[in-house]
Amino acid sequence: QVQLRESGGGLAQAGGSLRLSCAASGYSLSTFSNYAMGWYRQAPGKEREFVAAVSGSGGTTFYSGSVEGRFTISRDNAKKMAYLRMNSLKSEDTAVYYCAADNTDAVVLVTAGAKYWGQGTQVTVSA
Repeated sequence: QVQLRESGGGLAQAGGSLRLSCAASGYSLSTFSNYAMGWYRQAPGKEREFVAAVSGSGGTTFYSGSVEGRFTISRDNAKKMAYLRMNSLKSEDTAVYYCAADNTDAVVLVTAGAKYWGQGTQVTVSA
């Protein structure tokens, strides 16, 4: 069974940086590389929204307009890990961030969500 565990959240100042990590387990290395990985977030009182996605090979990425140019998604298939580097943080980036995975093209994660989800990690950005 696929399991995802996020880490790296916490408190940051506006303009600062954080890196989130997502550790995947429950599948082989070859299978992991077939899975697109994504990050989503949910702010208080709002619906969960797409943040970024990366293809199984790591060669294709997608970003929401609100984070493009500030956030970078990446993955290390040998370690079965995905990452979200967040720079130039803003108070509106405050949310619970979720790692997600699905055996599909990365573009599908942009609008359709994913099959597997982590528990989430809190990111709080102070002004």
